[in-house]
Amino acid sequence: MTTGRKRSLSIAGHRTSISLEDPFWEALGEIAAGEARPISVLIAEVDSGRGALNLSAALRLHILAHYRERAQRAG
Repeated sequence: MTTGRKRSLSIAGHRTSISLEDPFWEALGEIAAGEARPISVLIAEVDSGRGALNLSAALRLHILAHYRERAQRAG
């Protein structure tokens, strides 16, 4: 099992803490680097479109969608 890690950051001017397992933090870093933007900007974008879903779950789903789309493009 992988361990969870909590990180604190500012989103839309307020501090929040997000708890994700290490592989998800690594995936967020890869996605953000591939888009040439900071992880905090990527997280803020996901946060703004998540609706009632909690942020950690929204981030996991965003990561899943990203890699599924990438796999489909690869064929």
